Amino acid sequence: MSGHSQIETVRALLAQTLGAGTRVAALDADARLLGALPELDSMSIVHLLAAIEAHYGFSVDDDELDADAFATLGALAAFIEAKLAAADRSKADRT
Repeated sequence: MSGHSQIETVRALLAQTLGAGTRVAALDADARLLGALPELDSMSIVHLLAAIEAHYGFSVDDDELDADAFATLGALAAFIEAKLAAADRSKADRT
């Protein structure tokens, strides 16, 4: 998936999870998330992670997470891209 469409997908998951569609729709890759979106609190991060895991079909371990992954929309998309790439490498190694 290209970076741009990944941003679109993450934006949609974020809007759905936070219920802040109009505000989230205006976010670009450099838009700050943590501290900038009042809806993005610790519980909404848990819900967002569950939505990401369900959408992409991977699990996120606690030790993989830090605040940097949620700093910007682009950082969250990059975190997901890295998880997808690791899953692809893992599949390739098993075949």
